[in-house]
Amino acid sequence: MANWREQAPRALLDPQYAAWQPTTFSATMQPFRFQNGADAMPTTLTLKNIPDAVYERLKAAAEMHRRSMNSEAIVCLEAALMPTKLTPGERLARARELRAALSAQIFAAEEIDSAKREGRP
Repeated sequence: MANWREQAPRALLDPQYAAWQPTTFSATMQPFRFQNGADAMPTTLTLKNIPDAVYERLKAAAEMHRRSMNSEAIVCLEAALMPTKLTPGERLARARELRAALSAQIFAAEEIDSAKREGRP
């Protein structure tokens, strides 16, 4: 049986090809971190019988975000199951900002009813 040097293309072995230089690899184990920074051991989850529409949406989202489908699924699960928590004070401040951004115009009940019926048969 031939060794890898005998089977490797000349471009990999010839020093004039600067694109490839033999290197020594070393690997160290790094702790797994979720995108939210939490440390955890990675766990495998297998999904079966995924509806076609859900699969296609996940595939499209992964392509749009330039992620693998696995990474996109993890991001979606994290967003759904571990949303950012807002304190009541932060929610109240946000509501006040939104209310302040609205115009101070007061509508009469008749104007509201006519706006609702507008465009309806």
